[in-house]
This record gives sequence, C-alpha cells and structure tokens, in this order.
Amino acid sequence: MASILVTGSSRGIGRATALTLGRAGHTVHATMRNPAAATSLAETIAEEGLAVHLSAMDVTIDSSVADGIAAIEAAHGPLDALVNNAGIEHHGSIEELPLVDIRAIMETNYFGALRCIQAVMPSMRARRRGCIVNVTSVAGRISSSPLGAYAASKFALEAASEALAQEAAMFGVRVAIVQPGIINTEMAQAITTEHDTSPYPHARRFGGLFAASLQHPTSPMLVAETIREIVEGDTGRLRHPVGPDAEPFLAWRAAMTDEEWVAWGAAQDEEWYASVELDFGLDARRG
Repeated sequence: MASILVTGSSRGIGRATALTLGRAGHTVHATMRNPAAATSLAETIAEEGLAVHLSAMDVTIDSSVADGIAAIEAAHGPLDALVNNAGIEHHGSIEELPLVDIRAIMETNYFGALRCIQAVMPSMRARRRGCIVNVTSVAGRISSSPLGAYAASKFALEAASEALAQEAAMFGVRVAIVQPGIINTEMAQAITTEHDTSPYPHARRFGGLFAASLQHPTSPMLVAETIREIVEGDTGRLRHPVGPDAEPFLAWRAAMTDEEWVAWGAAQDEEWYASVELDFGLDARRG
C-alpha cells in the first residue's frame, strides 16, 4: 500500500479521491487550508476506520507546502504519490475579470501544483520511484469564454506536466494528467450562476450549458477511481480524460480549425444554443 498526498481534499474531487484511496487501503494525507471545517469528511473517515490523515496546507504559500510535506514525511515516511488536485475557479470575460482573481487562479492551480512537485521530487528521484498525478481539466486543452483565466492555469499545468513527465521518467517516476469534463462539484455548480450585467453573453450561455449537463450529473467518484487506477497501476499514459463528455468534447474541438472555434464562441445566441443542442443534445437556454 502507498503513502499518498492529495491536495484540496475538503470537497469535490479531492474529497472523493482521499476517500477512494483510503478505502483501497492506502495511507492518505488529505491536505486543505482549514481541516477543522472538514467535519463531514472527518466523520466519514472515523466511521469507516480509514487511514486518512487531515492536515493543513495552503498551496499558495511556499512555507506552508514545504513545512506541511516535511511534517508528513517525518511522521509517516516518504511519499509514494502526489495528487495535485487543489484548484479554484473565477469566471468572466478577459476584459472584466479582475487581475486579482486571475492571479489567485494561477497561484493555486499552477504555482500551487509546482510547489508540491518541487517538494516531493527530490525524494522520489533519489528512490527512483513515485507517481505524480496532476488534475487539470478538459479546459486544459480547450479555452472557452468565460473560462479563459481558468483555462490558462490548466494549459500551463498541462505544459509543465509534459516537461516533468520527460524529466521524471529518467528516474522511474511516473507523471499523469487527469482531465475531468463537467463533474458534479461545487465549482461546476458555481458556473451555473446567472450573469446579467456583462455585455458578453458567454457566462450566461456557459451557465446554461453547465446547468443542462448537471441535470444528469457525473460523480466526482468517477475521477477518483481513475486516479486510484493510475496510482495503483503502471500505466505510462500521460493524459486521462474522465467523464462521458470529456473525450467527445476534446474530439469535437480537434475536428475544428481555430477559426471555426472562434466563430463558434462568437456566434449569436440562437445560433450558439442550436449548435450545443445539435452537437451535445443539451438545451442550454435559460427558462
């Protein structure tokens, strides 16, 4: 059984991953900014007798990551796997989204993952074994308004993961990218919120798209199971799309030229809604 660190474990995919790995018999270090607030997770761990340990870590702070991982390894030995899951999302047009929000996204989703990678890689490289799983998104390959800033952070993590995979493989360390589609999490639910004040229609349209998709929700447990399979297996596969919409959406975008993609995002409402209904069987119209 492995010793595994999962960041952003208080809810959503991180919570599901910590529980799934714990139920599989692994020792899990479930990190989050405020463990005291994760009462439901703590109760589940206690009820099921899982070897899941909650600890505080803020991936946006250098010392929090360095000290947190050092404490975990001092108490439990070296880590066998790292799951970089911690992430946040702010959405809006590039013009309107405040730079403070864009910086926050990059600090958590990109630099946060890099901080954790740099903390665990020396030990993994020295032992010539280990596994690093970076949770990105379909948005790590496809950039759509109003998720441009979020996509930028995931594009960046995908690029770093490709380079890391080449470096780490020389020392027996595996790197995998997990790309969830629309998963039923609080983050996805937040995208469904109405946006009436922007001159850009994209937040409203994507809110309807997410709302329609979440009528038939995909559980974060599906992502967690994929992560478990990666950690427990020996796959050399780099990218792992997850969810019924992930691979179809990636293939749909790949079949378009860049100009066709821009035209799709710039289409007037009725044309855009009709396209979504035709291609995905989803009625994204509000009301």
